[in-house]
Amino acid sequence: MKKIYFVEKSIPFNSNDINKSFVGGSEKTLINISNVLGKSKNLTIKVFNKTNINKKIDNVQWNNINNISPSDQPDVLICMSDANLLDLFRCKKNFLWSHSVQPIEKFIRKKQFFPFIKHKPIIILEGEYHYRNRSFFTSMFGKKILPIAVDDEFINFKVNEHFIPKKKAIFTTRSDRNLDFLLNSWSSIAVKSPNSSLYINPPYDLTNEQLKLGVKLRIKGDKLKLIDELSSIRVMLNPGHAGEVFCLAAEEARELCIPIVTMGIGSLSERVEHKITGYIAKNKDEFINYTIKILNDDNCYLNLKKNLMKRRNIRSYKDVATDLLKIINND
Repeated sequence: MKKIYFVEKSIPFNSNDINKSFVGGSEKTLINISNVLGKSKNLTIKVFNKTNINKKIDNVQWNNINNISPSDQPDVLICMSDANLLDLFRCKKNFLWSHSVQPIEKFIRKKQFFPFIKHKPIIILEGEYHYRNRSFFTSMFGKKILPIAVDDEFINFKVNEHFIPKKKAIFTTRSDRNLDFLLNSWSSIAVKSPNSSLYINPPYDLTNEQLKLGVKLRIKGDKLKLIDELSSIRVMLNPGHAGEVFCLAAEEARELCIPIVTMGIGSLSERVEHKITGYIAKNKDEFINYTIKILNDDNCYLNLKKNLMKRRNIRSYKDVATDLLKIINND
């Protein structure tokens, strides 16, 4: 039996937490990929992280990162984000799964360069933008693209092709990822799209003027509540950000057939097909006008939604797991 071990050290969690609001995109990725691989009778899957309980869940053994036995060594080691984790095991086949662009200066500052040189991992990246922007010095032993996917609940949700939501827009990404640009744009959008509203993530101190323009704070909840919320949204507004290497939020919206308006910064241009599933604006004026068009024009919205319906269910974590095993076996 081939032993594949994953190591990460972000927050305390295990696969039982996948629907919780505190679990982010990178944590969901680890849970989903380990769960699918754990179904194979030919693989032993273990995860070492900050989980508070050592427990086997759905044939995946979850262990606290401080409970590593020197005698327990993997055939394949996959470390999430941090090259320092490679030192925790002795393994000839090492991978470093990256969730950021990470320039060489930051790599060195976080003391990851020397373990990277020592263990020579292949870098797993999540898209073309990610691949192009990963420097040679932080991927000199090879780099592979492995696009991730959304949770099965998004794939299995039944979307009503003919339903036209109210004029509600949403931004579900972190506030440091060009929310200021969006709010500035919204001041023009709201004037030309009366009775529209924009929902953003808390915490955020909204001004009285922003409140008057229909900007509201979301009430964050678990994954099922998020799906229910997104099902009533007309458009996702996400300018993009240079640090966005995949943007799971945009992929979740796409799977639920929500058109997206973006500036295409970072990986956002990979999540949207211009004039087919949404719009990629070249400037602020285009961003504003494309948004107004979707909010005000039912036919425009329905045409984009129809195109999105045709593109549902194109990738699940079964596909991600299959592609990961190809990367491992072809190395």
